[in-house]
Amino acid sequence: MKMAPEGNDVIVSDRKLEMILSMKGGNGEASYANNSQAQAIHAQSMLHLLRETLDNIQLMEPPSETIPFALADLGCSCGNNTLYIVDVIIKHITKRYEASGYEPPEFSAFFSDLPSNDFNTLFQLLPPIGSSMEECLASDTHRSYFAAGVPGSFYRRLFPTRSIDFFHSAFSLHWLSQVPESALDKRSMAYNKGKVYIHGANEHTANAYKKQFQTDLAAFLGARSKEMKRGGSMFLVCLGRTSADPTDQGGPGILFGTHFQDAWNDLVQEGLITSENRDSFNIPVYASSLQEFKEVVEANGSFVINKLEVFKGGSPLVVKQPDDAAEVGQALANSCRSVAGVLVDAHIGDQLSEELFKRVERRGSCYAKELIEQLQFFHIVASLSFA
Repeated sequence: MKMAPEGNDVIVSDRKLEMILSMKGGNGEASYANNSQAQAIHAQSMLHLLRETLDNIQLMEPPSETIPFALADLGCSCGNNTLYIVDVIIKHITKRYEASGYEPPEFSAFFSDLPSNDFNTLFQLLPPIGSSMEECLASDTHRSYFAAGVPGSFYRRLFPTRSIDFFHSAFSLHWLSQVPESALDKRSMAYNKGKVYIHGANEHTANAYKKQFQTDLAAFLGARSKEMKRGGSMFLVCLGRTSADPTDQGGPGILFGTHFQDAWNDLVQEGLITSENRDSFNIPVYASSLQEFKEVVEANGSFVINKLEVFKGGSPLVVKQPDDAAEVGQALANSCRSVAGVLVDAHIGDQLSEELFKRVERRGSCYAKELIEQLQFFHIVASLSFA
């Protein structure tokens, strides 16, 4: 195989990250739709926290049936998980209205993600809209809401002022709006030389990632504070860490900072890419600590923290037989590829990307037992309402 021509590594930097970044679309083996079962399990384990947040929403009194209840899932991706959560939200709000003796309003659900998201696959999964609320509640084959897609970055405004009752965002806010510029600048002390992720990086690189995360989260909260209706609430879930040290990214560090990192090094050592190709690629993910997250919310001042905690989510690997080393290796490669494959493809091309993930799979198989035991995700769960 020929070495990738120099200059391939500028593809991502020449275009805005938001126009490229997406989970792997379609229904293939490495697609997000077929590798997000772990996220589904983690989301189901947090449903009691979601319902507590929904109970904080101030219901509109009659004639509220003339005004739809609007909810938005930010970072919806392209699988069944977002549809499941929207159903949970609407059924819970409907029960609250009925328990209060009110007729439930109509519902509008907005599915939002970056423009590169595979909205086609998502909307093909949408069940038909039912003719009545009763029909929808009695059957899982119809939906009880009007649906729309909203492409764009949730770090900016997406909706009109005071138009949304409830915001939901799960497993998305750890994705940064961009790789910190200093981490890719050879002249900077934060230059992340030799690495493709923050895990195990130097203090300057870690601080650059932390600052980018907090800047992004502040922008996210600022936008939502304008879009949310008075009396509305928000439920947020993102990757978190238990260590105070930002260079110890925990589960994400194992996912992107060990075998994935080593696979990049393999390509360099084999002469398939240059070290510059590798060093100009960084995963734009940051697992925040609880304190770092809390600082941003409090500095924003628009929201009351109803609940803020670190929740143990479990492994991201989709594995039926944990003792099968080959299956574990394949699961690791598929997991990495489903969330970062699009970025890798854009950086080094499809052919070299295929070579990279073959090496991730091979390395994962060699360390299968350690992966099963050690690869665990923690999540920050935040329930917020207007101050």
